[in-house]
Amino acid sequence: MDRYEELGVGERVSFTKQLSSEDVSAFATISGDTNPLHLDDEFAKRTRFGTPIVHGTLISGLISAALARFPGVTIYLSQDLEFLSAAEPGGTLTATCEITEAFGESRYRLDTVVHNESGEKLADGEAIVLIDEPPEYSETF
Repeated sequence: MDRYEELGVGERVSFTKQLSSEDVSAFATISGDTNPLHLDDEFAKRTRFGTPIVHGTLISGLISAALARFPGVTIYLSQDLEFLSAAEPGGTLTATCEITEAFGESRYRLDTVVHNESGEKLADGEAIVLIDEPPEYSETF
């Protein structure tokens, strides 16, 4: 689906990214979330996870990246998300967003999920978005 006019129930987009330890560190710096569970191997070994894990909000950020793949201008209005399992740095995650309901006036309900490379569901939720028709765009600045 490459055209705004094709948007409707059943349309889906995905985004896949390997999240490295460097990505986790950069996110910690940018967000200010320096919880040692994400950054300190020795600390994380003593937690229920036994190893550092990726920030949940970094994982959910992949959903936002997937939304950017819909044609048009996507505006995130709300997200309900449940984290089901943790991700370790170095894993490859895929966020998928599927339109499940069209409300009219460019407003949609979406199923949003994130899976790891083994197909394990890490996050499951629902989002409400606006997807506006794209404005005319010129690469000349």
